[in-house]
Amino acid sequence: QVQLVESGGGSVQAGGSLRLSCAASTSKNCMGWFRQAPGKEREGVAVIDSIGRTYYADSVKGRFTISRDNAKNTLYLQLQMNSLIPEDTAMYYCAAAWGCARPLSSYAYNYWGQGTQVTVSS
Repeated sequence: QVQLVESGGGSVQAGGSLRLSCAASTSKNCMGWFRQAPGKEREGVAVIDSIGRTYYADSVKGRFTISRDNAKNTLYLQLQMNSLIPEDTAMYYCAAAWGCARPLSSYAYNYWGQGTQVTVSS
């Protein structure tokens, strides 16, 4: 059974930084971070494929960095978030998919974590 467990969320003031981590019991071709704010659709934030290619939403380019580290039986997916703004406030989810044809589309992902809350105050 695939398990994705996020950590690292919290509250921060605008301009601050947070680092999210996801411990995954699987290593799929496409691993990424998505977010969903109240009343809004889930959106792709940052994705990394099995050979290290990265994809970012325009709204986070230059501020967020995704990375992945393979350990013995666990993959660790990180999201470094800098220069946070209130619009980044959302529940952040770790996700995995077999393919990366549409990396920032949530419909392409089969496996999801429970989410971690990020709140940015002005």
